[in-house]
Amino acid sequence: MPAAGIPARSAVPSTTDPLTPIWHPSPNFGPRRDGLKPSLIVLHYTAMSSAVEAVERLCDPEVEVSAHYLIGANGTLWQMVKEQERAWHAGAGEWHSKDDINSRSIGIELDNRGDHPFSARQMTVLETLLKEIMVRWSMQPSSVIGHSDMAPGRKSDPGPRFDWQRLERQGLASRRGHGEGPQDAPNDIFRALARDAGFSANVDDDTLLTAVRLRFRPWGKGPLEPADFTPLGHTAPWT
Repeated sequence: MPAAGIPARSAVPSTTDPLTPIWHPSPNFGPRRDGLKPSLIVLHYTAMSSAVEAVERLCDPEVEVSAHYLIGANGTLWQMVKEQERAWHAGAGEWHSKDDINSRSIGIELDNRGDHPFSARQMTVLETLLKEIMVRWSMQPSSVIGHSDMAPGRKSDPGPRFDWQRLERQGLASRRGHGEGPQDAPNDIFRALARDAGFSANVDDDTLLTAVRLRFRPWGKGPLEPADFTPLGHTAPWT
């Protein structure tokens, strides 16, 4: 049974018609600081047992967390905070050396525990929502990031099961580089390339490698290897 105030919905919106989210306001928001406008979209997973449970938590004033949107596994879309307002979803972290990500971003939660694939219905609604937000706020594919990108070591969502390459193919996330990476390149070159890509948080080498792999090659294991350089898309430092 849906929670009180949450209408049931099973039909997935068209990929061409505008989305009409279920409005379920959260008290956990405030004004964006310093006149900032959204320039990023941060993707999360809920790590909870159901979308209804997640909606309730994101609207609980005692918890003091929220997001602008939540997409259920069945494609149901809720909106909890207006895009113009500052939702409390990102926490501490930075991207391209910019902090206060909450004031710079729109947060989208995906109903997923983090240990299983994201449903086709959910991904279809996400793609439509991303397109609409990107048009409204004149965002580029590089504006779409994961929570783990801006908070390496602290967060791991949307996790290793999220299909970033699906978004890349549609121009909804930055395309990864291709080609061969360098042999025996030092960590400082990897760190410089990662920083150029946006991973600017002050973390140790292993934490940075884990964050980059979560985004581009979550199957990667062990120490830094040539394949870890490839998705960052730069060859000049080793040619």
